[in-house]
Amino acid sequence: MPVSDQRSLTASRWALLGAFLLGAVVPFAFAPFEVFPLAVLAPVLWLLLLRGTTPGRATRLGFVFGLGMFGVGVSWVYISIHYFGHSPLPAAIGVMLLLVAYMSLFPAALAYVGARSRARGAVLPVLLLPAGWALAEWLRSWLFTGFAWLNIGYTQIDSPLAGYAPLLGVYGVGWLTLLSAGLLVWALTATGRARWLSPLLLIVLWAGGAQLKHKDWTQVAGAPLRVSLIQGNVPQDEKWDPDQQVATLEKYLTLTRGEWSRQTQHRLDLVIWPETAIPAFQHQVADNFLAPLTEEARRVGTDLLTGIPVLDRERWEYYNAVISIGQEEGAYYKHHLVPFGEYLPLRKILGTLLQVMPLPVADFNAGKLGQPLVRAAGYPVGVSICYEIIFGEEIITQLPQAAYLVNVSNDAWFGDSLAPHQHLEMARMRALETGRYLLRATNTGITAIIGPDGVVRERGPQFETAVVRGTIEPRSGSTPYVRWGNWPVVIAATLAVAVAVFRRTRSR
Repeated sequence: MPVSDQRSLTASRWALLGAFLLGAVVPFAFAPFEVFPLAVLAPVLWLLLLRGTTPGRATRLGFVFGLGMFGVGVSWVYISIHYFGHSPLPAAIGVMLLLVAYMSLFPAALAYVGARSRARGAVLPVLLLPAGWALAEWLRSWLFTGFAWLNIGYTQIDSPLAGYAPLLGVYGVGWLTLLSAGLLVWALTATGRARWLSPLLLIVLWAGGAQLKHKDWTQVAGAPLRVSLIQGNVPQDEKWDPDQQVATLEKYLTLTRGEWSRQTQHRLDLVIWPETAIPAFQHQVADNFLAPLTEEARRVGTDLLTGIPVLDRERWEYYNAVISIGQEEGAYYKHHLVPFGEYLPLRKILGTLLQVMPLPVADFNAGKLGQPLVRAAGYPVGVSICYEIIFGEEIITQLPQAAYLVNVSNDAWFGDSLAPHQHLEMARMRALETGRYLLRATNTGITAIIGPDGVVRERGPQFETAVVRGTIEPRSGSTPYVRWGNWPVVIAATLAVAVAVFRRTRSR
């Protein structure tokens, strides 16, 4: 092999290694590390690697960047599959790697389009790639039921760019994050006046976000409510053990009665238990547990929301649900189920795989989108269960009617990994996008009360039995994101990509 070819091969290998390491740095911008500048600086270097490359090489650089980013960021998937799904470790790691490879296809495709367009100057880093990144994340959120984890906009929940979340949602914030990286690349590669224009635009962008953080998009709509969120900390391997059912119910009941006894000091309006806190079908505990609990809640004047599975015995369909008991009664059925965890997609085709699935596949039915809102503590509530909180476009279907948001979850499935912290970070973004308080009750943590500005007001420790107490305000009104959803960002990003590609085609 000629010396020049050897050098080129060596340089290519170093570039691939560099792209992988840059991708692996990005998860440190997410919770629990929250070094948000890394979400801008790592893509800067990645974009520099993409400059002037062939489509094939760009695709490889995009794919290995994704391998680094998602390989580190969603490595926790194997924990759910191996430790709690009881799958062999090689199978669990294999499934995790398949998911990482699938997610890596999106930056790979984006890099290919960028190289194929042969865009020059500011068009590639400032116009095409940031808009394309936003589109890729949006596509990933609904293709094959969607996996909207690790969207880069979440990294900016505490940065000035968070000010744009009530307008543009997480995909818009992600676009602006990559735009910031693109402007830095332009500043490093441009000549003449353009070199000074880029920093100026960057300053305007971030200063605008900082100013928007002070804007209150929604209004107080009633007297403050005192709430208590119960974190039972029931181990996952005991949760569905019939021998532990009575002990679990007694634990939640004792903690709740402790909160009711405090009413001599402070009136309590609402108690929330986590996802499937009651480990039995509703009809199985209706008479001996729920009926007396309802009467007790009414007697003390407090509503209670709890997760519980519900069986429709007429249709023989069952749901992952949240029910409201006390002064007002209602139910919410989970709409966005976890594929291969709560149901089996394409059951007629894949039904024979049930015996070899790496996770025990439940057979929940999906509740309808746009269900009547549950009422609790005198107000309509926007309820979501676990995984649903990562889909902002679904949360806003309950607004502006909902006065506050509630998310119940069982993050015991994630173990002591990055996932519970990332999950809380996504819940914070939902509160900020909607301008609502969000009450998050979990089994093992992280239980928290989040303000309409996305700031955590109160939080509990992980892996401990705890009660998180606080005061919230019911709110009314709509943020621009609640009114318009993701469509302004999707349409604008599509136009930006089209303009970038058309400019190059026309120049040829």
